[in-house]
Amino acid sequence: MQNEIDLELAKKLLKNPAFPRTTKYDPEWMVGLDLGCPTFWLLERLCEGMKFEPGMRVLDLGCGKAGGSIFLAKEFDVQVWAVDVGVSQSENLERIREMGLECQVFPLRADARELPFPKDFFDAIVCVNSLFFFATDEIYLRHHLIPRVKPGGQIGSVVPGFYEEFDGDLPTNLPEHLKQYWGSCMLYTWHSAEWWRRHWLKTESVEVELADDFPGKEGYQTYLDWERIIGYPQKIAEDDKGRNITFARLVVRRLTSF
Repeated sequence: MQNEIDLELAKKLLKNPAFPRTTKYDPEWMVGLDLGCPTFWLLERLCEGMKFEPGMRVLDLGCGKAGGSIFLAKEFDVQVWAVDVGVSQSENLERIREMGLECQVFPLRADARELPFPKDFFDAIVCVNSLFFFATDEIYLRHHLIPRVKPGGQIGSVVPGFYEEFDGDLPTNLPEHLKQYWGSCMLYTWHSAEWWRRHWLKTESVEVELADDFPGKEGYQTYLDWERIIGYPQKIAEDDKGRNITFARLVVRRLTSF
C-alpha cells in the first residue's frame, strides 16, 4: 500500500519555529527522503546536546537517504561519512551533489557490524533511528561502535521507544492497542531512555551526558505529526494517544581510559 502523503500538512508542520534549523529546508524535499523517521526534527534536538566544530569528522550511521548527513554538513560545517546498508551510495551521492557537498559528505554502503574505519577515526558519531536495528545486543556498542570515535568524543542517538519498560512477558503483557504492531513496527527492539542509559553504561567505556524521552511529550508529538504527514498504514501513534510511545534521546562521551 502506497502512503498518502499530506504535503500541505508537511509544509505547515515542517516550518515550526521551534525547529529553526529544520525550517531552512524544503518540506517537499524532506518528505521525499522518508524512510520511516522525522530525521530533521530528531536530529535538530539531538544536536542540542552535542558539540560540533568545523572540520570535525562525523559518522552518520544508518543515514538512510543522507538527509541528516547533508543537515550536519550544512549546519555545522563538518565532514560526514554517510553510512547505510540499505540505500545505494550512488543514489546518496547524487543527492549530496545536488547540495554542492560532494567534497564534504562521503556516502558509503556498509553493514554496521563491519564498519570499514580504523579505531579512533571519528570526532563524533550520530545515529538517528538506527541503533534499535542492531545495537540492542550485549556486544555491538563496546566492540563495534564506541572504538570508532576518539577518546573524549561524543556519540548521539535517537530511537523510537517507550516512556517506561513493560513488566512481564512480552508481547503478552503489552497494552492491547500495541499488540498488533509487535512485528510490523519491531516493538521487540523498542526500549525506554533509562534502558538505553543502562545499556550504554554496561560497556564501561562511556559516560552518559543526556538520556531522556524529549520533555513535554515532544517525542510522542513528533512521532504523531510525522505519521500524519506520511500517511503510514500503521497508526501506532494515533492509537497510542500519548500513553506509551516516544523517542529516546541519548548523548554519551567515550572515556579516555577505554
